[in-house]
Amino acid sequence: MNTPEIGAVTPDSEHKGLVGLLPAAARPFALLARFDRPIGWWLLYWPCAWGLLLAGGVRTHWPLLLWMLAGAIVMRGAGCVYNDIVDRDLDAQVARTRVRPLASGALSVKAAWIWLVTLALVGLVVLLQLRPFAEVVAVLSLAPVAAYPFMKRITWWPQAWLGIVFSWGALVGGSAVHGALTLPTLLLYAGSMSWVIGYDTIYACQDREDDALIGVRSSALRMGTHVRGGVAGFYTLALALWAAALWRTNAQSVALLALVPMALHLLWQVATLNPDDANDALAKFRSNRFAGLLLALACAAVGSA
Repeated sequence: MNTPEIGAVTPDSEHKGLVGLLPAAARPFALLARFDRPIGWWLLYWPCAWGLLLAGGVRTHWPLLLWMLAGAIVMRGAGCVYNDIVDRDLDAQVARTRVRPLASGALSVKAAWIWLVTLALVGLVVLLQLRPFAEVVAVLSLAPVAAYPFMKRITWWPQAWLGIVFSWGALVGGSAVHGALTLPTLLLYAGSMSWVIGYDTIYACQDREDDALIGVRSSALRMGTHVRGGVAGFYTLALALWAAALWRTNAQSVALLALVPMALHLLWQVATLNPDDANDALAKFRSNRFAGLLLALACAAVGSA
């Protein structure tokens, strides 16, 4: 029996699970939208849920939690398609991403654009469920989304730009309830940005060798041997901003106590992280799906108190 090599890279797209049951012609489209990687849309969804729940929308706006989940799935898929169109040449040079449908030639660029438009139209249906102010906030996210794939070429901190993009749902969720951007919502958004930088730095540890060879920049490369300390710093900042958001919503001790489970989980991530083991980095990254649930429960408890 062969033992897996420590640090071996898990392929970015795999023909398994529900995707493996699809007809062969449909499978590349599902892989292009990363439907085989639900972690991405969970991470996009949680800030949406946080914003709505902290604003007290658990009773009055609960259907939006489901609409936002649907929106996170299709818009994350659309974002991945766009990212792969832009990055197809770079993806072909990285071990983890060279099997993606565009990089491998399984799909044409024209087919990818048609698929992108289709997903965006589904996202439009979700957008129309929001109140007008929240619709405007959501549409404003398109500019940073369009710029994101180019960030790894011009800055060592593309993870910071991803934080802007993947945290935007907090602004949408909060404004969907209040019809405005409140201070707690803005603090929640800022904390989410810091959280995203932390977890995406962990994710980027998988590609450090290939990224260095092809000239792609990342916070994992920038931090060098200080990845754990850097991630700890960003997670600490996230917790401080979230604590401020919860306190501004409900200035009672329950607000801070609700954050303890999330703090313990992030502490576990940092304390046990091995940045040189690609499989461990991927496992820690994926654990943020559970971290998002912990903060959602905290926002629900404080927002409805």
